[in-house]
Amino acid sequence: MSKLTERQQQVLGLIQRAIAQSGAPPTRAEIATELGFRSANAAEEHLQALSRKGVIELVSGTSRGIRLRGEALRDLNDDPSRQLMLPMAGFNQLVLPLVGRVAAGSPILAAEHVEQSYHLEPSLFQRRPDYLLKVRGMSMRDAGILDGDLLAVQTTREARNGQIIVARLGEDVTVKRFWKQASHIELRAENPDFSTIVVQPDEPFDIEGLAVGLIRNTVLN
Repeated sequence: MSKLTERQQQVLGLIQRAIAQSGAPPTRAEIATELGFRSANAAEEHLQALSRKGVIELVSGTSRGIRLRGEALRDLNDDPSRQLMLPMAGFNQLVLPLVGRVAAGSPILAAEHVEQSYHLEPSLFQRRPDYLLKVRGMSMRDAGILDGDLLAVQTTREARNGQIIVARLGEDVTVKRFWKQASHIELRAENPDFSTIVVQPDEPFDIEGLAVGLIRNTVLN
């Protein structure tokens, strides 16, 4: 392993500790918070230096895309005492982007759709969500999903009958209960004032995610 600066050692130790405690590396923001950096950019600079020295590998496209390499990985595997370290303040919290109104045809997590981020306890959810979606309207009222609620969504392209999904229909994004029939797909509302949406095989349709939890927005205000 190339010689590391004191700060680089701290960043590496934090990464090893995070993986030992939670099974996942920290985000840039978590590194910055934990080590007192002014911004996530400062954390990124140290990560790039560690990558150049062959200690870690950076994986693009994900906020936790950090993999240990060589001696850094062996140190973690050979030192069970790391499991007993005190947890880092706020590290185990989820940082979830809140998606507001989605522009037609654009990705749900496009930067222009993200209104803010929330730090939430993972114990609130049985399955780990990827983002929060602000609910529009009352079509899912009888499932307890109300206008203005924040729906916790796990990104997926598949769903089973009866599950509540985030669906894209052409230029619209909607939250409905999924039912696949022999000849078509039904997106059922949970409010008798709203009709079932029938999607034919030749119509544009995609599953964007699966509902895995709900937060009443008033709790966060």
